[in-house]
Amino acid sequence: SCDETCRDPSRWAAEFPSCGGLRQSPINIVTSKVHVNSALPPFDFIGHADTINITVENKGQSAHFALPQSVRLTGGALPGQYRAHQFHFHWGGNGRPGSEHTIDGERFPMEMHIVHIKEPYSSLAEAEHDMAGIALLAFLFEETSDDHPHLNTVISALGQVQNNDSSTVIPNFRLSDIIPSAKDLHSYYRYVGSMTTPGCEQAVAWTVFQRTLSISSRQLDAIFQQCRFWTGQPMTDIYRPTQPLDGRVVYRSRADAAVRSTIHVFTLKLRLTIFFGFIQICFRIRWRCDK
Repeated sequence: SCDETCRDPSRWAAEFPSCGGLRQSPINIVTSKVHVNSALPPFDFIGHADTINITVENKGQSAHFALPQSVRLTGGALPGQYRAHQFHFHWGGNGRPGSEHTIDGERFPMEMHIVHIKEPYSSLAEAEHDMAGIALLAFLFEETSDDHPHLNTVISALGQVQNNDSSTVIPNFRLSDIIPSAKDLHSYYRYVGSMTTPGCEQAVAWTVFQRTLSISSRQLDAIFQQCRFWTGQPMTDIYRPTQPLDGRVVYRSRADAAVRSTIHVFTLKLRLTIFFGFIQICFRIRWRCDK
């Protein structure tokens, strides 16, 4: 529904009032001002390692990778269980970085968003009426010399949906091939915000992970060349500029707490092993004495 009058993000609010709200995304995360929150626990990913077939569609302004309802998310201090909806990427072009979120003013080469809908809502439209109705996981990419081993499948699919409304299917896809397992994602930022495209619904619990994903310069160049906007122009610089924080607080999880918890469990298991080993030795000694 966005025509010539609202292509410029600075003009979105004229057509979509929520885009001028006080809880807009993305934001610049100033690491020296975040508040450490020890009540932000690790996540539990459900179905991320399952082999699935996913549909990729050019939506005219980005490409969406649809996910089945079997892919779910709990934990992370989110209020309930969330069902995956789709994931997509934001990128720049011609060597320009294209992440939506920035860290201390730094924009990264690319950003991946996994969109989840809170249960029992059946659609994004229903979830938009709940301040935490949508959970968005954000992963920032860093450029490396080596290819990401599983991104070529994604790039190939983008090449098959170059034009608006075109679609294709990626068979035998696993989300765990793209992102790390939950046990490796203890460190993250959390804030309340919005969708980053019109109508900018302010119903998102944002999680921006500190751990970055890798992508090579060759893969970045390939992504820039794949898709086209609904206008037929190359699909580049598909990110919204950062928005004012407007008094919101950005929280950071305590990764060291997760480490301590792991150490505690290991220590407990070690103590139990020693204890039961000692009991077993005692029984053996007593058995020999009785003989």
